[in-house]
Amino acid sequence: MSGIIHALLKKKGWLLADGATGTNLFNMGLMAGEAPELWNRDQPEKILALYESFLKAGVDLFLTNSFGCNRSRLSLHDSANFCFELAEMSASLAREAIARQNCTAIVAGSIGPTGEIMEPLGTLTYARAVEYFHEQAEGLKSGGANVLWIETISSREEFLAAQEACQLAGMPWCGTMSFDTVGYTMMGFTPRNLVELVSDLDDKPEGFGANCGAGASDLILTLLAISELNPELPVIAKGNAGIPQIKEGKIHYSGSPEIMAIYAELARNAGARIIGGCCGTTPQHLEQMKIRLEKAPTGSKPTHEEVRELLGEPSFTPGETKRAKAGNRRRRQKK
Repeated sequence: MSGIIHALLKKKGWLLADGATGTNLFNMGLMAGEAPELWNRDQPEKILALYESFLKAGVDLFLTNSFGCNRSRLSLHDSANFCFELAEMSASLAREAIARQNCTAIVAGSIGPTGEIMEPLGTLTYARAVEYFHEQAEGLKSGGANVLWIETISSREEFLAAQEACQLAGMPWCGTMSFDTVGYTMMGFTPRNLVELVSDLDDKPEGFGANCGAGASDLILTLLAISELNPELPVIAKGNAGIPQIKEGKIHYSGSPEIMAIYAELARNAGARIIGGCCGTTPQHLEQMKIRLEKAPTGSKPTHEEVRELLGEPSFTPGETKRAKAGNRRRRQKK
């Protein structure tokens, strides 16, 4: 494999990715129901400030503010015709932030799910999904993204549609899914399914793995499930900073910078080579994660007991997903 991420991994061994986009923008004034992507046009200085905060924390790569830059999501904000422009702006602002900080970093163009359910369960066709993602991918490419970053996907079909769009744009890519339902994605995909899927692709990603989910402990269990299959490609870990809680009318995440530093070390020990955070992860979290990764030597894979002890109780236990699947099968047979 070759590419900008692989070249840097060969040099450094592991990479620090960024933290949350949405939750950090909420802390900067984004209102509930407001599309973060519109801030690329309307509040560019705040987007630059977010990017620069990640760069100051020492990240090796960071994601653009383009998670929902597709026609399906932006149509909810009467902005479907601005997908390309908003995606392009998100990447060009990232390049500007790097120039302002006089540093180097990989710009990863974020591509999130459409928000629709694909056929046969839903109405979104595969061809239309590819069209949505391709428009977004071309905007990110035009703005200067180094790599495209598919994230928080739940279904096989949507993952493949986004991957095909990256291929049509002629761009390298990475891909992560969110295993937030007792070890499955919302659409029933498992870590094993993801490993098998990327292994069969001709246009393989520069990295793949898991993001978001139900907290850091769940993310580590997902990594352990992936590492059991000895994947050849670099594995990505971008877990949430704990569990969201409502305090004084605002959302706070339970994971402290110290906890996320432990998570980063465990993620690397569990096989991840690209490590960052998702919801609730601030630059302060990233600073402690970087310190821990630089100081701590790579250790043995953590046990499930160590994960519970160090990061807290996960939302599921190994074997629970198999029991849940068997139970669902028995219930279907009774109907």
